[in-house]
Amino acid sequence: MDNFLIYSGYFILFINLILYSYSFFRKEKANVFLVAYIFFCFLMQLTMETMYKFHMNNIFVVNIYFIGQMVLLGLFYKSILKIKSQKIFINWSLILVLLVLVIQFFIDKSQFLIFNLLAITATSLLSLVFALLHFYNMLTEERQYYYFTVGLCSYLLVSTVLFLVGNLTVGLSDDLKLLTWRLNAFFVMVYYLFILFEWKVSCSPIKKIDK
Repeated sequence: MDNFLIYSGYFILFINLILYSYSFFRKEKANVFLVAYIFFCFLMQLTMETMYKFHMNNIFVVNIYFIGQMVLLGLFYKSILKIKSQKIFINWSLILVLLVLVIQFFIDKSQFLIFNLLAITATSLLSLVFALLHFYNMLTEERQYYYFTVGLCSYLLVSTVLFLVGNLTVGLSDDLKLLTWRLNAFFVMVYYLFILFEWKVSCSPIKKIDK
């Protein structure tokens, strides 16, 4: 069951990468930062899986994932937002959070090798704020990347809690730790399905035929 959830997620993510890359390079329909984000997610998943197979500590890759996710999502939403003040907010908030994390890692390098509570919380919440800004704009604008944003918000809320629990379950039973990872694998797969559905809505070459 665990392998099914994990590898199903990998497969859906790989399909997303192919479809969005095709839409970007051949059809010029997909956003470049969204394609970069999907590629980054695939690269991080592949890296973590490879390190796990070789019994290597891959926790630091999780920290890289959350930081990279924040940056790429910030650039993605900045590229589709139309209000200048919102773009400026994204620029400065990214700079501020990255500066804080650099200072933290400089003071205590060990924070990079564990589930960094500050990095996970700050980057996830900021990514969520970017998505909510877009949601707010969609109240009066067209629903651009609507399903992607819905999936992202749901995923960020759940994954942040699960990764924070990851630090708390280190000394607890294996069953509890396993449950945490199972839930995360399930919600990751659901999130990738939202991304796939967004491609169908926004980038699919199949057009509806009016009756």
